[in-house]
Amino acid sequence: MPITIRKAVIEDSRKLSILYKQVYIKTYGTDGVSDEFANFIVEQFSVSRIEKTIASNPNHIIVAEYKNNLIGVLEIEFDKKCHITEIIAPELNKLYILEWFCNTGVGEKLLKEAERTLISLNIKQYWLWVLDSNLRAISFYKKHSFKIVGRAPFTMEENTYNNIVMIKKI
Repeated sequence: MPITIRKAVIEDSRKLSILYKQVYIKTYGTDGVSDEFANFIVEQFSVSRIEKTIASNPNHIIVAEYKNNLIGVLEIEFDKKCHITEIIAPELNKLYILEWFCNTGVGEKLLKEAERTLISLNIKQYWLWVLDSNLRAISFYKKHSFKIVGRAPFTMEENTYNNIVMIKKI
């Protein structure tokens, strides 16, 4: 399967908005879409927000394409304070793959490209947090040398979700 990995461009924003929403709902919408959930998705994955992210720092978003269609995305936020440790380092904010392309190596390719970018910037570690019930993602990150350093809650509006915080040295 010929997969292309590249930096996102402004023209990707609309497709990214849909990809983010689809994967987020599939992964986290186990009880359906509540008002709180809808508010979060509409704000976080708006086309204008994605456009601003791409324009302000082209290293933030890396995409995977198949037949010129987006199938995966990785987003990094630089200089973020880790919720558990005192480190300030890039956060692997999102690694979303359309379900049909899971277990095809797309996630690994995106991760390798992100690490090439971080290494080129002389960055030695990065971190993430993942919902503690997302066992597939936790297993993927462990396989790629992320280490669990603790737990941290994530609060939307009214509900709080338990997350595992992981760090990787590169």
